[in-house]
Amino acid sequence: MTDGLYIHIPFCHQICFYCDFNKVFFKNQPVDEYIDCLGEELMMMRREGMFGGGGPLTIFIGGGTPTALEDRQLEKLFSHICSAVPTDRLIEFSTEANPDELTPDKLAILWENGVRRLSIGVQSFDAGLLERLGRTHSPNDAERVVRQARETGFENISIDLMYGLPEQTIGQWEHTLDRALSLELPHYSAYSLIVEPKTIFYNLMNKNQLPLPGEDTEAGMFNLLMERMAQSGLRQYEISNFAEEGFESVHNKLYWQNRTYAGAGAGAHGYAGGVRYSNHGPLKKYMNAVSEGRRPVFEEHRVTASEEMEEEMFLGLRMTEGVRFDRFRKRFGRELNDVYGTRIRELSEKGLLASDGESVRLTQKGIFLGNEVFQEFLG
Repeated sequence: MTDGLYIHIPFCHQICFYCDFNKVFFKNQPVDEYIDCLGEELMMMRREGMFGGGGPLTIFIGGGTPTALEDRQLEKLFSHICSAVPTDRLIEFSTEANPDELTPDKLAILWENGVRRLSIGVQSFDAGLLERLGRTHSPNDAERVVRQARETGFENISIDLMYGLPEQTIGQWEHTLDRALSLELPHYSAYSLIVEPKTIFYNLMNKNQLPLPGEDTEAGMFNLLMERMAQSGLRQYEISNFAEEGFESVHNKLYWQNRTYAGAGAGAHGYAGGVRYSNHGPLKKYMNAVSEGRRPVFEEHRVTASEEMEEEMFLGLRMTEGVRFDRFRKRFGRELNDVYGTRIRELSEKGLLASDGESVRLTQKGIFLGNEVFQEFLG
């Protein structure tokens, strides 16, 4: 039985210049047939016992862009989820959304089908930077959709922001934070731009046509982010995530706590029974497999005990609570210091880790150099 369920909708009306997720243009795609295949894959998972009797604790619909679906397609998707996935244990039902696609009718459909948490991809409140990212919404769209979501009944609303963008200044970032925080939301996620292969930004970077802020400027943006969130009463519970008490993302915490989850849809990933797996990404291969009555799994990897401990460390250290000694002992039957004591001491001497005897966690300096710390726990 898995703790979470991720459902992937790979369709977009516009491909953002930085995005490397599995996605295709919406137009001329077999969207309805794909949704039906998703429903059948979920039924396969149910028959195999992946949801247990009570179902997952969390469901998260991501993409791509789930809100790219038409109203009737959204209804069809939820019909399949309702038929296949038990919800006795469900404590969080989330979906990603784009501001210019989340209409009042779609908000009503989400609400009526049990979705209670929205993760809205705002990225910036600077119109010029939104255009630079390939986004199609305006800053006003973002504010409008938050207002409409609240009118529908949604309280658990998060928005995603990005910094370290091409030619972005500290002033522009501060302006975005001002407008974002004026919405008084219970959750914010903020990520620095990572230029991934097979993206438009990657091609521009290789042509020296992507003028990014320097490391010092990006660090200044991250520092400003943490200061402003703290001043607004939002706790940094993970490197890139800030929330009021009780509004942390339960689904994402499953990932960072190295817990199990099922992944459904083209290109989705899952972790169950000690195996990490990924589905076929191309729609045709995914749909052919499901149509032939097979789980559409492209690749599987059985996680060794050593790899599982490594994952426990570099995922757990992303959270400000860190990795707990008692949790490590219970999960692996070994003491954390017996396995990683030398590395923890070395990183502590560098001022990157701290321990209070109950957990080991990143220091303030370590938060800025997280990737350097995580690398030390990879075999």
